[in-house]
Amino acid sequence: MSGRTFRPSRRTVLTAAGAAGLMCATEGVAVAGGDGTERALSIGRSSRVQLTLPRPDGRLPVGTMSLQLIDHSRPDPWTSPARRELMVSLWYPAQHTRGFRRAAWLPPAATALYRQQVSAGLHTSLDAVDFPVTHAYENAPARAGLRGYPVVLFSPAYRTPRALGTALVEDLASRGFVVVTVDHTHEASMVEFPGGRLELSRQPASPTEQDISTALDVRRRDVRFVLRELARLASGGNPDAENRRLPPGLRSSLDLSRVGVFGHSLGGDTAAEAMAQNPWIAAGANLDGSFSGTVAATGLDRPFLLMSNAGHGRDNDPSWALFWSHLRGWRLNLRLRESGHQTFTDQSPLVQQLEAALPIPPQVVAALTEAVGTIDADRAVAAERAYLGAFFDLHLRHRDHHLLSQPSRRYPEIEFIP
Repeated sequence: MSGRTFRPSRRTVLTAAGAAGLMCATEGVAVAGGDGTERALSIGRSSRVQLTLPRPDGRLPVGTMSLQLIDHSRPDPWTSPARRELMVSLWYPAQHTRGFRRAAWLPPAATALYRQQVSAGLHTSLDAVDFPVTHAYENAPARAGLRGYPVVLFSPAYRTPRALGTALVEDLASRGFVVVTVDHTHEASMVEFPGGRLELSRQPASPTEQDISTALDVRRRDVRFVLRELARLASGGNPDAENRRLPPGLRSSLDLSRVGVFGHSLGGDTAAEAMAQNPWIAAGANLDGSFSGTVAATGLDRPFLLMSNAGHGRDNDPSWALFWSHLRGWRLNLRLRESGHQTFTDQSPLVQQLEAALPIPPQVVAALTEAVGTIDADRAVAAERAYLGAFFDLHLRHRDHHLLSQPSRRYPEIEFIP
């Protein structure tokens, strides 16, 4: 698990998989942000540790709901002839949140398994740790917009559940985007379906280049299917496999004429490939993922953002250099100082919080620090949110915050790479 030295795509996804193996439950352990946020660590009379997620920085309250989607036209590549089945979550600006409860980070069965796995990975009991809830409210009515809100898809890292992007996803929704997070079933470490059914990863512990190529191809098809189901939703249908009731106003909140995509690690590669295959996707971002598909050589003609950790870039990742040279539209390359590969996930605040709260063995702490870097988690999250939000604001809403044109004194952690 190295956040300092990067090689092409297989190294990148193995880095993500290694961190997930060590902190397999960290996607359920979130942390507080900086000024104005909840404090991450709360020990009450019962000596329990309450972990919290960073509070979104946007002004809008956030609603969320999950959909079970079944692609009847496609067999699952790992369980054929069963049909391909996905879980996705929609995060959207809410009209109000009165009478609705905050959504859990992970559903119950996944939380129980996750607790076991992270305890083993950290060599520390989590019996006194309470996992967080999100800042989004389950099934809250969607806020009305003049033409709906831009839609952004999120794809997580290899073998990583969609929950690990919550800190960034919630924030985008609070800024006026509808964000759709995708679990890539049987690649993600765990996916919980309605009724508590868990589908676990069927990927090898040490994937080959072919394994990664197969996973990327499946992800491309997943994204295209999800886009098709979103169009069905926006046109009045209900794509949920169990026909569960949709939040009021959700359909009209989707503006599918303004679509973006981003992802972390292999999810960033997925974002670029999705843009290459779907010309109506207007903008994309890759958070620290190498490129293993054909898009590195063919490039894109639409806006794309590259953001890397402190030890990764075009100077030591040939796939980034190749991709950059074939970008024909607006492009920007940023680097987050003192960061590691997992700094772009919820693991960054999680690790710092857990280290402060629990007796984690020094060798595990060293490995975790290598994964998330030494940057303060609050500052990292704030910078990632600011630049990701400014990017999608500029290219999906034509609102220029002038943050993307030159370095900012507000965010000295961000380095512009010419």
